[in-house]
Amino acid sequence: MEKTSGNLKALATRPIGRLLWEYSLPAVVGMVVMSLYNVVDRIFIGRGVGADAIAGLAITFPVTNVCTAIGVLIGAGAAARVSIMLGQKDYRGAQLVLGNSLVLILINAVIYLTFFAIFIDDILMAFGASANTLPYARDFIVYLFPGMLVMNVMYSLNNVMRASGYPQQAMITMFIGAGCNVILAPIFIFVLKMGIKGAAIATDISMTIGMVFVLYHFFKPTSTVRFTRGIYRLRWHIIWSIVAIGAAPSIVNFTSSAINIIINRTLYAYGGDIAIGAVGIFTTYTSLLCMVVVGICQGVQPILGYNYGAGLRHRLKRAFWLSTLAGTVVTSTGAAVGILFPDIIAMAFTTDSALISATSNSLHISLLAFWVVGFQIVSTTLFQSIGKAGKSIFLSLIRQVIFLIPLLLTLPRMYGLNGVWASFPTSDLFATVVTIMMVAWQFRTLSRENRLNPTAQI
Repeated sequence: MEKTSGNLKALATRPIGRLLWEYSLPAVVGMVVMSLYNVVDRIFIGRGVGADAIAGLAITFPVTNVCTAIGVLIGAGAAARVSIMLGQKDYRGAQLVLGNSLVLILINAVIYLTFFAIFIDDILMAFGASANTLPYARDFIVYLFPGMLVMNVMYSLNNVMRASGYPQQAMITMFIGAGCNVILAPIFIFVLKMGIKGAAIATDISMTIGMVFVLYHFFKPTSTVRFTRGIYRLRWHIIWSIVAIGAAPSIVNFTSSAINIIINRTLYAYGGDIAIGAVGIFTTYTSLLCMVVVGICQGVQPILGYNYGAGLRHRLKRAFWLSTLAGTVVTSTGAAVGILFPDIIAMAFTTDSALISATSNSLHISLLAFWVVGFQIVSTTLFQSIGKAGKSIFLSLIRQVIFLIPLLLTLPRMYGLNGVWASFPTSDLFATVVTIMMVAWQFRTLSRENRLNPTAQI
């Protein structure tokens, strides 16, 4: 426990730059490794099965986003609550959050997986599947169902592990699962000739292995927050505290599902299956970049939450700006690479010349304002980490719902397929203006709190 106490004390005393590096690097590596589940599947499927399979995979994005949204809802919310409670020295409260979050994960997963299993064909058709892509989409998602439940447990508890002072262990568990997937996916797809089904089965096995290592951590008596008796009975005030904070990042994934439906149906109307395949590659590429920023946010979240709980406002502010700088560098670099070398990115996923051309066009237009996305993601994490659930939820909605949906419904009517791609940078710019105003207002509020409470520094 002395080592653990030292880890927590460091959140309030160690230089912010060093803390951000120590916490964010493992989280970034972990999120990139997590993204490799999707990237590896798409590369092997695109090259081993074909362009229609890539399009079929894109159709499943809304379904897998629901799975991710459940994991984020509980995992991000639980991690933020654990960080704040540890900052307040409420160790029993942190234990209760862990137990309640595990029960919530299992209940929610059973509900949504049952629904998907019953209505899967209707759901995929509603999401934009055609006669050519439906068989691929169905084969992949049905075999992935067991892995979706496992991923919820692994992802959510991995966040809690990191938030409770174990960033290195959290990174290692992510490495284990993704490493297994890199090995197993080509075996199931090419050697065993199972095609897109094999990619799903390889993912299921890999995630299960990763989950076992995460669960082992929380059974160890030396862990700060661990499984013990009496923490599993659901308590409504704890459930609400988890859901309220985790709602913002979760809404991003839920709205992504709705946006993907609109995007897929619009793209199919203006460009057919090839356009849907292009958005599949575009989404995979931008998701990988966003996962790097999310990793930075997962690293800074314990720092923000702990120092906010401890009343150290000046450290919270510095942590926010350093993580904003890091996130902006990532999205700016990713945007530049995507705009300058779109064909190279496309060719990593497919050898189909038509799909390469369509993807190149999509990247040229869609990434024009992507450099501002890092700031938006970090800002949402700021409000989430300090318990401002409503503001965090609002920021999550403005980019993908309030601005993007109207743009998707109007620009394609004027500019056709290019109007779909232009909706993304236009929405990014509008959302950034609102985000700047909200962050500025929040820091002025923190300054006023500091004047009223001289023990809090800023």
